[in-house]
Amino acid sequence: MTPAAKRGPFDLTGRVALVTGAGSAGEGWGNGKATAVMLARQGAQVFGLDLEQDALRGTTAAFAAEEMAEQFVPWVCDVTRGTDVSTAIAACVARYGRIDILVNNVGGSAPGDPVSMSEDVWRSQIDLNLTSAFLVCKHVLPVMERQFQAEGRGGAVVNLGSIGSISFQVGGRVSVAYAAAKAGIQAFTRSTAIAYVSKGIRVNTVIPGVMHTPLVEARLTRQLGADSAADLIRQRHASVPMRHMGDAWDVAHAVLYLVSDEARYVTATEIVVDGGMTAARPGL
Repeated sequence: MTPAAKRGPFDLTGRVALVTGAGSAGEGWGNGKATAVMLARQGAQVFGLDLEQDALRGTTAAFAAEEMAEQFVPWVCDVTRGTDVSTAIAACVARYGRIDILVNNVGGSAPGDPVSMSEDVWRSQIDLNLTSAFLVCKHVLPVMERQFQAEGRGGAVVNLGSIGSISFQVGGRVSVAYAAAKAGIQAFTRSTAIAYVSKGIRVNTVIPGVMHTPLVEARLTRQLGADSAADLIRQRHASVPMRHMGDAWDVAHAVLYLVSDEARYVTATEIVVDGGMTAARPGL
């Protein structure tokens, strides 16, 4: 098969994308918000899920500012609850008739080791970071499979991991459940990719490193006990070999590649977006 001659690079015209965590933790651009806008800029219709209505309002406003309001549908959903997920997927299919792209972006870390972390926090972390991806895939993959059977085009799934699961705890902070869940995302992604490779569905992982998103100011400054957000930002910039953190657009560009036809031969793999951090500090 050769690439279509008339399509521009990364053209998603006619595609429907479902993005979880499509809001943002504060002012600015979180990974989900930037990804939703990036996919829409390339022509996709975007159905965005988030637990918080206020977070979705920010994304809705961003779409309106770029005159793409008609390309975004916000939907409040707790992706750790199967009934909420099934309702959301049914609503997306009822509106568009299909789902071509899935981006599982929901996640968040809580500090603690196996002794200090409570059972409730452990379970909630696993649910938030790993079970959520399982539940959304559970309801989206059959939609993509039916599309492949009917028209020969299934879909593409990207799950968001974290360098916290690869070789070291970022900044010396132990987040045992988050690390375990994000390692699980990589294994879940590879296994699912092989299960669906003959059904026209590609499944890959994007692994962000130390990123500058609204989450830094909204949550990490408090969790890490930094004197100020500015101090934490300086420390995080200094920890990266490139001497600066990435941002949500770096993640969004990696996602765009993996969901596009340009990545048609790529599945069951990872793209690490970390400014060289894991390579510079192996095994720590």
